[in-house]
Amino acid sequence: MTKKFLLYCFLFCCVAGKSFSQAAPLQVIIQNQYEGAVKEAAITVVGRGEKYVTDEKGKLTLNASAADMIRIDHEGYDTAAVPLSTISKYNILKVKKNFTWKDLLTPMFYIINGGLWLILFIIFAETGLFAGFFLPGDSLLFVAGIYNQELIGTVFHIENEYLQLMVLWLLISAAGILGNSVGYWFGRKVGPAMYSWKDNLLFKQKYLQEAHEFYEKHGGGAIIIARFLPIVRTFAPIVAGIVEMDKKKFSFYNIVGCVAWVFSMLVAGHFLQKWILSQFDFNLKEHLEVIVVGIVLVTTAPVFIKLVFGKKKKS
Repeated sequence: MTKKFLLYCFLFCCVAGKSFSQAAPLQVIIQNQYEGAVKEAAITVVGRGEKYVTDEKGKLTLNASAADMIRIDHEGYDTAAVPLSTISKYNILKVKKNFTWKDLLTPMFYIINGGLWLILFIIFAETGLFAGFFLPGDSLLFVAGIYNQELIGTVFHIENEYLQLMVLWLLISAAGILGNSVGYWFGRKVGPAMYSWKDNLLFKQKYLQEAHEFYEKHGGGAIIIARFLPIVRTFAPIVAGIVEMDKKKFSFYNIVGCVAWVFSMLVAGHFLQKWILSQFDFNLKEHLEVIVVGIVLVTTAPVFIKLVFGKKKKS
């Protein structure tokens, strides 16, 4: 009787162990480190040899467990095996995308690789160094509002979201104000000679001329308006220095413009993400590329309209 009982127990354990060893279906969303969905990518479960393909949103269902590893076979991605144990609570698995120059136009590139300090430098450079006109200031601030917790967490331990936004607002505003001040000083010292410079990769005479015309038309308010216009915001403080705008007057418009610009972009990114996610269950983090393109189009439209209609007017 005892032997028979032990035999049944042994057989039961074998069957149960076999059933438990079989991997249950696991739903996963494959993203790169920039929060972008890895679309239509070939995925292989290491050791099992089973192959899958992600859909348009980077989703797929695997017959695997957290103990398994996968390998991605997709152009531009690292082929090193990734453990499924790193899946987040939202079923997101991150894989590494290899660097391309296109990544420099992605705000998430700067947030991940440099965090808060790199963002402060970029805002300073875009508004203080004429070579920084190509940097994605608007879209970077918008995305920073969405990822305020992650950014603040790299430097400070602050839990309150409103306090996080306030700290970001103050620090980034300070960087922008300092950047414009450097641009103004540069204009006062070197500006007059810039009109004789030849065009090169980092400098175009037409940008300087457009900023000068914009400043002449709008006066001191141009410093505020220019904050919301790519390219123009880089050259506006330099032009203000060239025409020797009063320092106190420039400082006032500089502070007001920068504080308003940073506040509007951060708040728009943060609260728009929260509202759309709660109302429509639509996560902006999964569509950052579209958002960045939209912001670039909206902010650069006035510049292009000015260029097109300005040329027609002259002709």
